[in-house]
Amino acid sequence: MKQKILVVVTSVEKYPNLNRATGLWLGEAVHFVSKMEEAGYQVDYVSPRGGYTPIDPHSLAMADELDWRWYQNKAFMNRLGATLSPAEVDPDDYVVVYFAGGHGVIWDFPDNEALQLIGQRIYESGGIVASVCHGAAGLFNIRLADDTLLIEGKEVTGFSNEEEQLAELDRYVPFLTEDELVRRGALYRKAEAPWQPFAVSDQRLITGQNPASGGPVAELVLLELEG
Repeated sequence: MKQKILVVVTSVEKYPNLNRATGLWLGEAVHFVSKMEEAGYQVDYVSPRGGYTPIDPHSLAMADELDWRWYQNKAFMNRLGATLSPAEVDPDDYVVVYFAGGHGVIWDFPDNEALQLIGQRIYESGGIVASVCHGAAGLFNIRLADDTLLIEGKEVTGFSNEEEQLAELDRYVPFLTEDELVRRGALYRKAEAPWQPFAVSDQRLITGQNPASGGPVAELVLLELEG
């Protein structure tokens, strides 16, 4: 039996400094999970607080046909309404951990030590650590057993400074994802133009740039798992 995939989603439903809803960017979960399940992998969901994960309404405004099908799938949505807490996760059960995005993760991924430990354990057991868009915030502070940062010296991507500025949210977030990746020694890469699908793989660390990149991340993960 194939090992399972762990998808990490946010618990944050609102910008702390702005009357604007946030949460999981739905398509970043859907386009990744759909490919993983089609390939025969079982998926579990975890969030920093466990339980309900909010859906960013702006992601629904930009939803495609696949997103809408999954949004109407009661079994899938019920799972997003009852995510595991980090304490309920045994990292040894999973071969991949995938940090999905949405602006909410900016506030509850970077300093969550329990999630960092899950990422470390999966990676150092030979598994894959992956992220998309702002989900890269979950990678910032994962340290390996030798105390080095997971992302240091590796090619990675995540939501670009230009994309944050185009979204007109750069003034409301406590950091820019691209800047934080670079500050920690990652080798940041991005697509030639904003919003294009883009993903990179480096030593079992697989990252996607923006909301359009969940599917490409899944494809690289499957290549690594099954190649």
